[in-house]
Amino acid sequence: MASEIITLDDLQVFKQELINDIQRIIKETSGQPTKKWLKSYEVRKILNISPGTLQNLRINGTLPYTKIGGVLYYDYSDIQSLLERNKTTSL
Repeated sequence: MASEIITLDDLQVFKQELINDIQRIIKETSGQPTKKWLKSYEVRKILNISPGTLQNLRINGTLPYTKIGGVLYYDYSDIQSLLERNKTTSL
């Protein structure tokens, strides 16, 4: 069985590659769900709202949704748009 010698330079290169990979993964996820369509409980968790508040957002047309077989789905881009429309700046 042949053995390889790992040098300090090899470890430095490996370390940098590992850090770059981790940074890329964090940047890709950056807190955003990987799914386009979210269920009600996921939307409530993202917005930190109650089921009643989510229902009010549906009823008054603030947040569009799709209903399939009794399950409600929300497009993540609609949630982002809702947040952008209601963004305020403090003075």
